[in-house]
Amino acid sequence: MRVLIREAKIVDPRSPFDGKVVDLLIENGKISKITPSPANSGSAASKASPTSKASPANQPQTEIIEIKGLHVSPGWVDIFAQFHDPGQEHKETIETGIEAAKRGGFTEVMTVPNTTPAISTKSMVEYAKRPGVHPIGAVSKNLEGKELAEMYDMYASGAKAFSDGWKPIQSGGLLLKALQYLKTIEGTLIQVPEDQSISPRGQMHEGIVSTRMGLPGKPILAEEVMVERDLKLLEYTGSSLHFTGVTSEKSIEAINNAKQAGLKVTCSVSPYHLSFCDEDLEGYNTNLKLNPPLRDRKSMMALRQAVKDGKVDIITSQHLPQDWDSKECEFEYAKPGAIGLECAYGALVETTEITPQQTATLLSINPRKIFHLESAEIKEGHPANLTLFLPEATYTFDKDMLKSKSRNCPYLGKTLKGQVMGTILHSQLNLV
Repeated sequence: MRVLIREAKIVDPRSPFDGKVVDLLIENGKISKITPSPANSGSAASKASPTSKASPANQPQTEIIEIKGLHVSPGWVDIFAQFHDPGQEHKETIETGIEAAKRGGFTEVMTVPNTTPAISTKSMVEYAKRPGVHPIGAVSKNLEGKELAEMYDMYASGAKAFSDGWKPIQSGGLLLKALQYLKTIEGTLIQVPEDQSISPRGQMHEGIVSTRMGLPGKPILAEEVMVERDLKLLEYTGSSLHFTGVTSEKSIEAINNAKQAGLKVTCSVSPYHLSFCDEDLEGYNTNLKLNPPLRDRKSMMALRQAVKDGKVDIITSQHLPQDWDSKECEFEYAKPGAIGLECAYGALVETTEITPQQTATLLSINPRKIFHLESAEIKEGHPANLTLFLPEATYTFDKDMLKSKSRNCPYLGKTLKGQVMGTILHSQLNLV
């Protein structure tokens, strides 16, 4: 493969070309040459179709990508996505999940272990691995929250992190043992913070809106209590912990205070919780029934500000496909979750107006650093692991943009800002 990307702005704070417009030549899966070029004037809203150009007989054909206002960053990583393979392939397979990730600009995805059977053994990790797909190993056997799973064997087989996924670890003793064990292999544990003994039948955020709708609520206290407990256990063990799906301003502050105290703790939020709040549920839209639930407007605005202020380390899609029957029913019977790989970037920019450099940090640099993934840098001689995007483009997100096998997406019909144009991973070019 030989690809020439013309007049693209580089977005990589570690690169000497950061913020500069260059021509980027990729040969045999590597960045072979970076040449400064005149800045491309005009707004970033139009796309020129890639063309092929004749090359000398001794060279392969060159594919030329020339898109007005194009930005190129190190390839994005999603750290918490559900591919229902094996067990519920009618919702999502590994292959359709990979296609959804590419459509959203993600060259790599870390997948949760909530499959059937669970990814809690060496053989399951080996089954779920694909180029660009990193399975998260279960902390407990069969996700039951009782005994530790074979974490070292899974680590040796390629598990990049450990979590019980959508099932928060309720036992403090088990979490303590897991953190101690992971310290020996420098592994990171991912936790969705929720004390499930607090309002276990809750359908949405507990507040004025849940009362008005007549639905049992989940208080934000259930998250805050779990964050405080886990931080105490982390301080005791000196291990590494990542909270995902954080929704509380108090949780964000507690995590950042722990960082300043020297604890190895990080956090991520989802675009859903930046875009929507409990008021959006008043139409009983089951695609907005999520876990963690959408919080009140004040919490939503506080999360947006935390992203801008750099208090959030990663943005993750929380991609959770559900089939038609799981969503087209009464709200209380609907299963939680929404797909988000394809629209995560547009939702992020639309709600926070973050810079392209912040985007690269939240979606590529931080995930790779925290979870010890292969570095992706825009430098000559480095493997090509790139995301191509237009940060200023606005568009209506429609069903034709979905590659997931499921359709439970709350962003359909919404206007988003920030459009993905394609990805390059080694020798694979994927234009949308």
